[in-house]
Amino acid sequence: MLRAFANAFKIPDLRKKILFTIAIIAVFRLGSAIPAPDINLGALRALQGQVRSQSALTFIDLFSGGALTRFAVFSLGIMPYITSSIIMQLLGVVIPRLEQWQKQGEIGIKKITQATRYMTVVLALLQSTGLVFLFNSQFHVVRVFSAPRVILIVLTLTAGTAMIMWLGELVTQRGIGNGMSILIFTSVISRLPAEGAAILSQAGPGKFYFLLLLGVGIVLAVVWMEQGQRRIPVQYAKRVVGRRMMGGQSTYIPLKVNQAGVIPIIFAASVLYFPSLLQNVIHVSWFQNFVNNYILKQSSLVYMVIYGSLVVFFAYFYTAITFNPLDTADNIRKYGGFIPGIRPGRPTAEYLSNILNRITLPGSLFLAAIALIPSIFLAIWAITAFPFGGTTILITVGVALETMKQLESQLMMRHYEGFLR
Repeated sequence: MLRAFANAFKIPDLRKKILFTIAIIAVFRLGSAIPAPDINLGALRALQGQVRSQSALTFIDLFSGGALTRFAVFSLGIMPYITSSIIMQLLGVVIPRLEQWQKQGEIGIKKITQATRYMTVVLALLQSTGLVFLFNSQFHVVRVFSAPRVILIVLTLTAGTAMIMWLGELVTQRGIGNGMSILIFTSVISRLPAEGAAILSQAGPGKFYFLLLLGVGIVLAVVWMEQGQRRIPVQYAKRVVGRRMMGGQSTYIPLKVNQAGVIPIIFAASVLYFPSLLQNVIHVSWFQNFVNNYILKQSSLVYMVIYGSLVVFFAYFYTAITFNPLDTADNIRKYGGFIPGIRPGRPTAEYLSNILNRITLPGSLFLAAIALIPSIFLAIWAITAFPFGGTTILITVGVALETMKQLESQLMMRHYEGFLR
């Protein structure tokens, strides 16, 4: 692997891409440390301690790299863009125009990307306004709470989100690729040293080393699950085109066990985030007690059941949206292919759908177990400094594997030995 890194820096074009990506990451981390204007820095200390006890806000803070607890310019992080991308994917199933754009190739992708940007700005405006009112009502983070100051802070946080989106696209276009994923990866790993030190001071060396070994085991499990796939053989019949014999080859359709990735966890956390916002509007005692005792308390059994069930549900839901067995079966039949032993057309679609439903079950249960690891240890050992440990590893390992594959392809194109053997 060290030789592969050395080979990557020997190639001028690839070296420029890596150095450019590092520079963008440095700018991103700088924006995560600069506080928004007119913020009471003394009140932020109380905010940092309180956010850790609320699961929804901890999830947003994870994706912002700790910028939320510092109320920095990049406080919202990449979450508005992720949410808008997910919404556009969901609307593509409902709105025929978006479905047409998805089938238009590069032109349609540009239109969808532009709509996603506009939706990201709108969501950033709404989320920044809600966070300013929420944090000021509980912690008084704004020095002078007036309309002009609030508008200034909201516009600053929205502009920060737009800049993060721009930085991610720069990494995709001029860097090593996967810009948004790289920024998420940077945000997540930036929290690891502080969280490790907090676990060591709170739980002691014995539990710390046990959790460290558990983390290594989770890494191995995530790599094994991310690489796991069911290969469906496809045989293409021979046909004569002019004077040439075409087709006759055999290939396969790779169906991943974890087809949805980390998206179901993000979905479930977003759904659990709404009750925490509604309790500031709905001042009913039973509703506020339920939210505070069960929804915002990660160690409660009700929270674990609701969160795990949502992860499993959204794993099936997102897999059904992103993979359409009917379209896949039609494409196979259109190009003269067939699955051995299965008739083309609807029987092929039903066969693919049954296999996908079966392999999604272990993938969804694996995601639920990964998502609930912090809550389980929070309930057993009362460790508060272990937020989203399994989710953190899932994101970091997934992005690291994708980045290594991209660098691998760049090296193999230039006849160098890559990372993966």
